[in-house]
Amino acid sequence: MRNWIVIATLSLFMVIGMNGCKQDFLDTQSQEKFTDDAVWSDPALVETFLNQIYFRLYEPLTDGRGTANIVDEGHYRGNSASNLHNNSQSTQDNLYAWGYQRNLVWNELYKSIRYCNVFFSKVGEVPFTGTVVDGKTDEERMTGEAHFLRAFNYHYLLALYGGVPLVTEAYGLDSEFAVPRNSYEECIDFIVSECDKAAALLPEVHSGSNIGRVTKGAALALKSRVLLYAASDLHTPNPVISAFKKPELLGYTDIAQEERWRKAKEAAKAVIDLGLYALHKAEPAAGDSVAQNITEIFLTNNTSEDIMVKYFTQVMGQRWGLYSSPNGYYGWGVNAPVANFVDAFQMADGTPFDWNNPAHAKDPYANREPRFYATVFYNGASWRQRPADAQGLDPDNRIQTGTYQRWDAAAGRMYETYGIDTRNGPIENWNGSYTGYYCRKYVDPSVNVQYIRQSVTWRFFRYTEILLNYAEACIELGEEAEARTYINAVRRRAGLPATAATGEALKKLYRNERRLELAFEEHRYFDVRRWMIGPEAYSPAYQARVVYPLTANNTTATTPVVTHVKFDDRSWNDKSYFFPIFRDEMNKNAKLDQNPGY
Repeated sequence: MRNWIVIATLSLFMVIGMNGCKQDFLDTQSQEKFTDDAVWSDPALVETFLNQIYFRLYEPLTDGRGTANIVDEGHYRGNSASNLHNNSQSTQDNLYAWGYQRNLVWNELYKSIRYCNVFFSKVGEVPFTGTVVDGKTDEERMTGEAHFLRAFNYHYLLALYGGVPLVTEAYGLDSEFAVPRNSYEECIDFIVSECDKAAALLPEVHSGSNIGRVTKGAALALKSRVLLYAASDLHTPNPVISAFKKPELLGYTDIAQEERWRKAKEAAKAVIDLGLYALHKAEPAAGDSVAQNITEIFLTNNTSEDIMVKYFTQVMGQRWGLYSSPNGYYGWGVNAPVANFVDAFQMADGTPFDWNNPAHAKDPYANREPRFYATVFYNGASWRQRPADAQGLDPDNRIQTGTYQRWDAAAGRMYETYGIDTRNGPIENWNGSYTGYYCRKYVDPSVNVQYIRQSVTWRFFRYTEILLNYAEACIELGEEAEARTYINAVRRRAGLPATAATGEALKKLYRNERRLELAFEEHRYFDVRRWMIGPEAYSPAYQARVVYPLTANNTTATTPVVTHVKFDDRSWNDKSYFFPIFRDEMNKNAKLDQNPGY
């Protein structure tokens, strides 16, 4: 499948090579760059130009590290930068741990926006073919893509910084760079307008080599996410933004939040009403492994709920499998779920897990909801065969994060041995998780991460998010019955019973559903901020302590004792609801106002 992201780089070099073959070798153009005229006189090169903007979009699979480790989802073993971020220590000189978020910083986002602006300044010169594919001409489709890509990059700027300068033309050397930040409301209106323009120009579905490019559904899904964020508490008058000298840069200054939730609801419903998407295996069949159904979403190239995806090949590859896998499989254990997150998974009957319940505490990994088994590697979890040199250490192929107490009869004392996936294990103990857990989501069991990079599909937008967006807006509007309909659709697919919760209980349940359903998909970091629950999310992190104790007759128990204990201090400062603008950007543009607290 010749998707945009697979060919983004290769196609450019192929075109360079073909052009070189057509000319005498003494009269060739540069093999490193094209002239401006050459690019904008060839629709194929224009498409490659857009491919590079796609390629710059942030996702965590390529680098292997995501925002999970700097919110209450995961822990990056031994990483001091993540610890500083989790204690609100970022400054205008250093966004600690944010370097892993490729291209998701002020200057890089504006670089992508500039590329979009260049496209709009040159599109009138392009001799498009006018060929209609999937109901749209090449000019319509590419122009729609550029509107979407510009909107997507501005969305990230807005989510991180609040209102930013709206730049809609490509700066040259003589341009005026000193421009003030636009208000948050102006930025939202601009992004929504870009999404609407994109939706009008893009096809509903792509075929052939265009599969993987943005569609009308992707544009409307982005609009849904943008308006959901805009309606949230962080951007409605509150003590954090009201204390700022220019609160209009961080949110709305009126109290018309209900109107904004109405717009968010309508935006999500517009995606639903397209009728193009459905939950993957929405109605589990009798005998289905619901956990396997859920796992399939993240290990299958295409599903019914894909709205916008990024395809990979093993040549491009991803580091996520290597970074996330247990160290007993030569993985690095980087994206390790914290015990706080593990405790959020419900029991199979839909009731909360509770350490104060003796049955739960005795066997904390039994009878949990299916999403738990699809998301988390825990002690005793079954997985693929160990590498050849480790098979003798674990013939049962089960995750080992426990400590085993054993009796030395000759010495008359107890000693300890350690599971193969612990930080004291015999394979790669320096890469072991500190939390006693490993991330299973997006980890392909068919790939030996020691030697091969995996190539699973990343989902920028999937249908489940849209259903949850719609449900959240309904809750905030007091339309609880409607909200439950969509929440229960998600729960039914997850093998959970329907909820009848109301009021604050319904909101709490919804937020937990979103936390679990979209875990490790780059949502939680932003949800914590827009819901203004920083102090709750950045409380101390817990780990699993798994011990197989000695019994009264000095044999080692076959069932472990599991407890969750604090291991990592985290703290919150309200300044962290927004990022600081880099000092060098402030120095370049005297009209910028720095965010509060920096």
